[in-house]
Amino acid sequence: MNDYKINPGLSDPLGVTQDAKGGLNFALFSGEAESVTLCFFAAKEKFPFFEVPMQKTGDRWHIHVDKIPLPCEYAYRIKDHYLLDPYAKELGTPHLWDASREGYFPRGLVSKPAIFPWKGEKKPDIPLEQLIIYEMHVRGFTQDPSSKVSHPGTFLGVVEKIPYLKELGINAVELMPLCEFNECEYGREDPETKAPLYNFWGYSTINFFSPMNRYAEKKTIEEFKTMVLELHKHGIEVILDMVYNHTGEGGSQVPPLSFRGIDNKAYYMHNLEGYPIDFTGTGNNFNCNHPAVIPFILDSLRYWITEMHIDGFRFDLASIFTRSTEGMPLEDPPLLKAMAQDPIISKVKLIAESWDAGGLYQVGLFPKFGPWSEWNGKYRDAVRKFIKGSDGLAPGFATALCGSQDLYGSYEGPIHSINFITAHDGFTLYDLISYQQKHNLRNGEENRDGMNDNESWNCGEEGPTKNRKVLQLRQQQARNFQMALFISLGIPMLLMGDEYLHTKDGNNNTYCQDNNLNWMLWDHPSKNFFRFTHLLIKLRRCYPIFERRQFLTTEDIDWHGKTPFEPDWSIHSRFVAYTLKDPTHAFYIAFNANYEPAHVYLPPSPHHKHWYRVIDTSLSPPEDFIEHPEERHPLKASYILPPYSALLLISHQ
Repeated sequence: MNDYKINPGLSDPLGVTQDAKGGLNFALFSGEAESVTLCFFAAKEKFPFFEVPMQKTGDRWHIHVDKIPLPCEYAYRIKDHYLLDPYAKELGTPHLWDASREGYFPRGLVSKPAIFPWKGEKKPDIPLEQLIIYEMHVRGFTQDPSSKVSHPGTFLGVVEKIPYLKELGINAVELMPLCEFNECEYGREDPETKAPLYNFWGYSTINFFSPMNRYAEKKTIEEFKTMVLELHKHGIEVILDMVYNHTGEGGSQVPPLSFRGIDNKAYYMHNLEGYPIDFTGTGNNFNCNHPAVIPFILDSLRYWITEMHIDGFRFDLASIFTRSTEGMPLEDPPLLKAMAQDPIISKVKLIAESWDAGGLYQVGLFPKFGPWSEWNGKYRDAVRKFIKGSDGLAPGFATALCGSQDLYGSYEGPIHSINFITAHDGFTLYDLISYQQKHNLRNGEENRDGMNDNESWNCGEEGPTKNRKVLQLRQQQARNFQMALFISLGIPMLLMGDEYLHTKDGNNNTYCQDNNLNWMLWDHPSKNFFRFTHLLIKLRRCYPIFERRQFLTTEDIDWHGKTPFEPDWSIHSRFVAYTLKDPTHAFYIAFNANYEPAHVYLPPSPHHKHWYRVIDTSLSPPEDFIEHPEERHPLKASYILPPYSALLLISHQ
């Protein structure tokens, strides 16, 4: 016989609220449910030890319970399904990777309140134009034994590697999805190694409030907050990749886990005939502009900002935010307007992946309600095409280097453009210059998955080679891409591992690979390319002209061809050169994407100074990047720029 005390409780706020006496108030939104039962479970037990019917007010179900022993797990039973509370802050799921392979039954977890020592924390609050973003995966960053950390694959493992991030020059990490997901949902195996395939990337969210338990040793929230606090102490911001466009709940053929069983029509998009809409390739599009879902998303974001101290968000397939509940594009999406008006959300960094799988491509057109930036896929494409030697790309490449004014000219400036050459989705930088075709057989989908159009070039041979000319050309092209990224106006984003030329063996869709394709390999980094990347970041941070908030004017830049002030924008041009100027410094920058050398005549250096070479990507380290160019002899009036190479000069007295 129990002595739990029950009363109707309050319908607001949603989720679980603990009062000063230890009582628990539960509130749930569901317009579809005819009855809801709150069920309490002991850890790892299949059946509840206590159940209580909930009261209903409008579309809210609520109940207050006293004297429940904590910690305890709970779920809502609707139509004989145990369903996870969408507002659960902790889950009673395993901490051991792969432990849910025999069955995944996520339930909310209520623990005694814990106070985290945020006192004295100083958030970095870095201006957008000064960001150096590092896209990384929590597990992949330290899971490989070569990381030699005490807590591999976890939030605490990231903490152990903060000195590495600082050495590289990173001041913001963009963490791939770390809300709770089921890594074992696929149930398939690698056809080559017969090893299990996983949902490694995590783009299949189960709950939008709780960090992934498998990324922690024991105390998930405490360890997550420790990671954030330590990153902040070292001047590094934390940006979360959030996936509100769909969930990991699956289709109608599998039992519901949460949203679908609670209120299918509210939480997921349906057409006028009542059938599910698919704009993400998953079949369960989140209904982001539904009147009940908008406050849910806002509550989730506020929680990560206020409770977890997150500095910003990158939103996967964010064009879903701009669709109506029936899937039609909206000019004034209610969700985006609500985010812009929110006094908490509007103050953090917001980054859109401004397209979806339904063909809505909004790069440069994403509705700007508030301080949004965008993953600039057009920048990626323009830079890839030009540097590999495509014709007709000189004007587009030049525009991309200058902050994509063609896309963002009506907005504040280059800070709207998140510039990237590579990201988790697609080839790594080394594979971009080593593979003509994708090699995804290990994903178990007969090479059908992943992008077919990569704008890659293998430099003469496919994959691994011992051909010295091919290897030298690949090194040059890698330096060309990296230089373009970090001297472009806008916000640069570097993919984890590209600083040492990590390869995924030509697999451009490693979403399911929990192995060295996705793991950082700490014993195989290229020290030379790490040095080159580090020095590029240092150069960018030292000279404000690369971190402008405003677009360039004719006073700031002169365009050149192989002859000064005579740029060649013709369809066959593979050469772009220009001088960047500010009151104290000037840079001459040139890219030769042709298979022939370019005999370049240098323009006069502004301020009656001399030109000194900083970067020539055709040269081997350490001559590829000269750290103290003023100690060398000044250059003469001309320069021979070899095929597929780039040049950066600085003016000095």
